[in-house]
Amino acid sequence: MIEKNQKKIVNTIKEDLTFTLEDEYQILFNAIDTEKNGKIKFIQFIQALKNMGIKTDDPRLVLPKIELDENQSDLTLEDFKKIAQNTKGSLIKNAISGEMVIPDFKSFSIEIEHIYNKIKGNLNGKVADYIPQLGRVNPDQLAVSICTIDGQRFSIGDSDTRFCIQSISKPINYSLALEEHGEDKVHSHVGREQSGIGFNGLVLNDKGLPHNPMINAGAIMCCSLVQPKVDMADRFDYVLDKWTKLSGGIPATFNNSVYLSERLTADRNFALGYFMREKNAFPEKTDLLSTLEFYFQCCSIETTSDAMAITAATLANGGVCPLTGESILKPETVKNCLSLMSSCGMYDFSGEFAFTIGLPAKSGVAGGLMIVIPNLMGICVWSPRLDELGNTVRGIEFCKELVKTFNFHNFDTLTTGLSNKKDPRLKKNQSKINEVINLCWAASEGDLQEIQHLVARGVDINSADYDGRTALHLAASEGHLNIVNYLITQNAKVEAKDRWGNTALDDAKRAGHNKILEILFTK
Repeated sequence: MIEKNQKKIVNTIKEDLTFTLEDEYQILFNAIDTEKNGKIKFIQFIQALKNMGIKTDDPRLVLPKIELDENQSDLTLEDFKKIAQNTKGSLIKNAISGEMVIPDFKSFSIEIEHIYNKIKGNLNGKVADYIPQLGRVNPDQLAVSICTIDGQRFSIGDSDTRFCIQSISKPINYSLALEEHGEDKVHSHVGREQSGIGFNGLVLNDKGLPHNPMINAGAIMCCSLVQPKVDMADRFDYVLDKWTKLSGGIPATFNNSVYLSERLTADRNFALGYFMREKNAFPEKTDLLSTLEFYFQCCSIETTSDAMAITAATLANGGVCPLTGESILKPETVKNCLSLMSSCGMYDFSGEFAFTIGLPAKSGVAGGLMIVIPNLMGICVWSPRLDELGNTVRGIEFCKELVKTFNFHNFDTLTTGLSNKKDPRLKKNQSKINEVINLCWAASEGDLQEIQHLVARGVDINSADYDGRTALHLAASEGHLNIVNYLITQNAKVEAKDRWGNTALDDAKRAGHNKILEILFTK
């Protein structure tokens, strides 16, 4: 009897769930069905996804093959349901309902495009000609790519052009070493402090170890810890495969010309290797020449800005790739990696970058710059012209404009409401709505200091809530004389009416606040 009842309950739940899903599909479909004829254009559906940053090559998305022109092809509710059911997770629902980490992705993309156009004309710097193959790259190329932790993507410029990752291999190899050996083992061979010298400086710390994994000596050391017991080919394939997985399946490739060019001009790196071996810094049985070859190969991996933005988003997402849902790195590994990217990732500009930009980042001498905004997005800027410290000139300028426009600096949370920076995580007009709510709440609670803060931030003192009640209505109703006095000095409208036609004077009269009545009568 109990089993029968349990089965009945389970069946009822299933029926309710089916109904809920059917109802949900209908609501989502109706949101796009502007003509209300039970059909939507396939191109309409695709555009709705694109507006939210979901590209048609997203591996989570399963689209039907359209035989005819997609501009003319229709989707019925049943077609729509099949797409939603075959697509991983709640991607369709979240995209159409705007429930993604950046709700107004279209407006955000326009802002990024403005920054791109602003920095495009900067022709300062020069390519890294000390590696001959890098010196032959077109210096005017520029790409900016964004990927959020929900897989919303935007790219502009030369985003499909492949470039060598160079030093951007360092945080990933450090992460792989951590995954394989753990923090204690790795940091018994490499430090975690800034070096205060160039990225290829021939110097070790007072323990005879490289200062950190983000400079050449530390990166060579990390290479000695990545799959040291397997042969060279499998070792390199392992790293190449990790880069491919981190980028959601976009294949990472290898540039043999750059590898040969770098190897022939690597006297300083060979010197670093022998210097560390002299100091017994390497793990036991390390094959130095194989380790150096492996390091040169990792620097010669190629990718695109689009793929690198996804890799950065995987780091922003705690090691889980937004496009596949696959856990590539442990959260603890990512935490350690981002910590060192924050303090050491930008060569001798790391301290200034941490102060001005306040985000974990890693640059490479091929012009790449990988930026991570934890719990929000990854960004890649690629522009081959470098400054004297080896960082991409336009990449640095992009970051400055980015944090000037948006509250992305790690410590912008401390100045919330005190600047004009935008927060793209909020829905349209959400910040204004929040300010009105805060104003009305502060007036009803008699919190003069909060009202003064809001006025200082430029909040309209006559803003009203859903019922048309202003801060003056609420202060008068609750009997907060000091608030009423202050609001009047700030030109609060005494004659403003709520949706029932009542003024603040009516509220004060109803509540019996005679002193407030006297003040309002004279206005």
